[in-house]
Amino acid sequence: MSDDLSTAYKTVLVDCLGVKAGEEVLVLTDPVKRPIGERLVAEARELGAEVVLAEMSERGTHGSEPPDFVAAAMLAADVFIAPTSKSISHTEARRAASAEGVRGATMPDVTEDLLARTMTADYQEVRRLSAAVAEVLTAGDEVRITSEEGTDVTISIAGREGQPDDGDLSAPGAFGNLPAGEGFIAPVEGKTNGTIVFDGSIWPIGKLSEPLTITIVDGYAEDFSGADAERFRATLEPHGREAFAVAELGIGTNEAAILTGNILEDEKILGTIHVAFGDNHSFGGTVRVSSHQDGIVLHPRVAVDGKVLLEGGKLTP
Repeated sequence: MSDDLSTAYKTVLVDCLGVKAGEEVLVLTDPVKRPIGERLVAEARELGAEVVLAEMSERGTHGSEPPDFVAAAMLAADVFIAPTSKSISHTEARRAASAEGVRGATMPDVTEDLLARTMTADYQEVRRLSAAVAEVLTAGDEVRITSEEGTDVTISIAGREGQPDDGDLSAPGAFGNLPAGEGFIAPVEGKTNGTIVFDGSIWPIGKLSEPLTITIVDGYAEDFSGADAERFRATLEPHGREAFAVAELGIGTNEAAILTGNILEDEKILGTIHVAFGDNHSFGGTVRVSSHQDGIVLHPRVAVDGKVLLEGGKLTP
């Protein structure tokens, strides 16, 4: 194992989650991500933790609930770590575990290459930027995002609380993605209007070969155009109307992240934004649906209440 990868696993367990000797740790995985799960188990045992590896079947999509007995195991642990193919971040099981005081990290579609690159970032700077972005979003009422590719969308965030995804998961009930690196917020439902041109990546397509344009009317994605438009629409449709709701605005803060087509990394790229559709009830919104899908805009201009927060890849929170 490379030095960077060894450092990355230790950063996950020690620097981020603060795993200690004697703690009960659940590593939740699926067949595809089992090798990473096994490595986390081995590293956590070296720290003196009591570790259980649970492998469930791969979920159908991001936001799908784990089995009930897995949810019960999450509630009983001191710490859970979830290197899985699909995200369980926006599930009732995860939310209940966090409310019970369990520390947790989700790592959807994680790879060792991704870990070695992004978990060796300057996490003090990631934390500073993520907190600053979250503070600006909390204080704001309205965000306007534009880009040379054609994005022009207005998002209401009035009364909503911005949150930092900064990798500090050491407090009781703390939860986040790893790798970390964003400030994010749940937009006010029904108050987003305009056009978003995704030119980075989007799930389940991955890296986009050409832009995907989505027109949003009163908070819902209505029209789709581009080579991957129908595939993305078909991803949302089985979950009903609420899967088309604008769920999240996030701004990347991790300078080590690069565009790979893996949303876990891509949404953390410094100087980018991502907008998600679907569930957001676990971080301040009201939409409940078993789907949460993110798309990346690479070179946006972001203004909060008229003041520029991001332009030309530079954050000025």
